[in-house]
Amino acid sequence: MESPERPRPPRGRRTTALIAGAAVLGVLAGAVTGYAVQYQREPTPLPPLARAELRYPKPLPADAKTTARSLSAHRWDRTDGDLRELLVKKPKGARTVQKADWVDLPDYASDFRLPDHVFEGLVKSGFRRAATVHWSEGNSIHVTVTIVQFRDDERLEASKFAADQQQFMGDDDWAGNKGSAIAGTKSGRTWVFDEPERNPGYEPYYEARAVAFRGDVFMDISYDNNSGPVPKKAFEALVKRQLELL
Repeated sequence: MESPERPRPPRGRRTTALIAGAAVLGVLAGAVTGYAVQYQREPTPLPPLARAELRYPKPLPADAKTTARSLSAHRWDRTDGDLRELLVKKPKGARTVQKADWVDLPDYASDFRLPDHVFEGLVKSGFRRAATVHWSEGNSIHVTVTIVQFRDDERLEASKFAADQQQFMGDDDWAGNKGSAIAGTKSGRTWVFDEPERNPGYEPYYEARAVAFRGDVFMDISYDNNSGPVPKKAFEALVKRQLELL
């Protein structure tokens, strides 16, 4: 059976389609011709940028006064220098028990109750170096300030170590209280122990401690008094001065 004839499109629609097709072909032909002509031409140089000429000082040759700090002054940080110089100075009239000096990792870890555990933890956390100073005032007040610098390549190790030291300070075996926040720090705290340490034949031993960090440096201050309660204002003033140096 013969299939029915499809309806023929109106004459006007077919004519319009033919004209539109011819127009598209004309545009494509013109684009191709233009590209071919442009391809044969030499490239036209761009005009110079409108900017003032920049002048840089000529680098000076190194001499006897040149140091690593002067070579990279734009990248230098206070803690990149001699760490001992960032330790707070003893007050006038105090007696030096130990001058500001370096302390190596084994000696620093030996001051803790579990030195082997602390030593291993510090090695893993990127211990870089440490410095300490110790003085006494009137044979009654004894102060030890220690700062420890870490290699904070992947995370803030100084912050983590400070948090580890702070977590047990509220126990009865230690300060027995939550301590006080140090103004101007993210999480630094001071503690004045609730009860002095009492031993037969000795005067009560009153204690205070401050723990904080600045950047990659951990700060630890022990402030003890064997003749009476810790003078809180003097202790807090010392903590403030040490933090300012960091």
